[in-house]
Amino acid sequence: MKTGLDCLLADPALRAPLKGQRVALLAHPASVTADLTHAIDALAACEEIDLTAAFGPQHGLRGDKQDNMVETEDFTDPAYNIPVFSLYGETRRPTGQAMGTFDTIMIDLQDLGCRIYTFITTLRYVLEEAEKHGKSVWVLDRPNPAGRPIEGLTLREGWESFVGAGQLPMRHGLTLGELGHWFIATLGLDVDYRVVEMNGWAPDKAPGYGWPENRIWINPSPNAANLNMARAYAGTVMLEGTTLSEGRGTTRPLELFGAPDIDARAVLAEMDALAPHWLGGCILRECWFEPTFHKHSGQMCHGVHIHADGPGYDYLAFKPWRLQALAFKAIRRLDPDYDLWRDFPYEYEFDKLAIDVINGGPALREWVDDAAAEPDDLDALTRIDEADWADRRREFVLY
Repeated sequence: MKTGLDCLLADPALRAPLKGQRVALLAHPASVTADLTHAIDALAACEEIDLTAAFGPQHGLRGDKQDNMVETEDFTDPAYNIPVFSLYGETRRPTGQAMGTFDTIMIDLQDLGCRIYTFITTLRYVLEEAEKHGKSVWVLDRPNPAGRPIEGLTLREGWESFVGAGQLPMRHGLTLGELGHWFIATLGLDVDYRVVEMNGWAPDKAPGYGWPENRIWINPSPNAANLNMARAYAGTVMLEGTTLSEGRGTTRPLELFGAPDIDARAVLAEMDALAPHWLGGCILRECWFEPTFHKHSGQMCHGVHIHADGPGYDYLAFKPWRLQALAFKAIRRLDPDYDLWRDFPYEYEFDKLAIDVINGGPALREWVDDAAAEPDDLDALTRIDEADWADRRREFVLY
């Protein structure tokens, strides 16, 4: 399998339209070739490409910023003496000054296939600004490590945010290049856009199911440490809106959950009693952990580790969003007064609960808090959204 970056570098014909163009690169640490050369070095080495600027998304071009709302500043690249503009600092859209530094911007971002992962919002913002300034946008496409499955409620109108770029379900099953086509069509944008497609990506094929077995994993953001995290993320990201630890401050963030004051065994038993069919495709393991920073820092937490890898992984059966929702429901059933929802500013949203911002509306939280609501009630609501998205995304699928 070759990524869009590898295909571009291997084929002079693909690079030919860039001759005479000023080119910018939007990238992060996982923007690498098959031999792990970073895109900024690989593109700078191409004679046809005049690299005049670079951009970094949330967590920065270097991937050095750890948490939400920790901003990155602009700087000058020491190797190539070009400006590096932050798209997660004073502004989250490229400014007119930044747009004036290039003719074509190449976006090479490893995504996780989840609506809340902010790189897709940055893609939308770049496309909108490119239309205003008459710039071209190329996406050097990369695999969706979560593959093609669809899961979760669709973001409701009026709930758009930096973690909700459009009316997508939580797990959308598209690549970044495919999402670019969807944004252009949905928003009615008039922008010169092209996707440098991958060669040989087989998202429904074992054993990787979206992630090629021989492809080395590089963290696209500090807490995206491995493929298991990428598979679980569409569910575990909801933990950011709760008082439960998502494992930040441990070596396995966003693969587990827990707190000092829960009984993980009881939670697992209650989950199994409520909806055992939502627990398939993975192995759930009781664990203990003590975060070194972030929520419950320095406290022993009882929790659950989600293993969506190895022989217990079933690509089609695994439902991370439902699984995590079920964990919330189990905790609420075991302790109706448990202080579950975290009330704090989340990704620049100051007047809404973080769990609602994450889910693109209050429906998930309301289901958890409604003592009379059953798993089938959430399932019925969600299946409508999932079927609708399966129809809407069909025309944008490239692979």
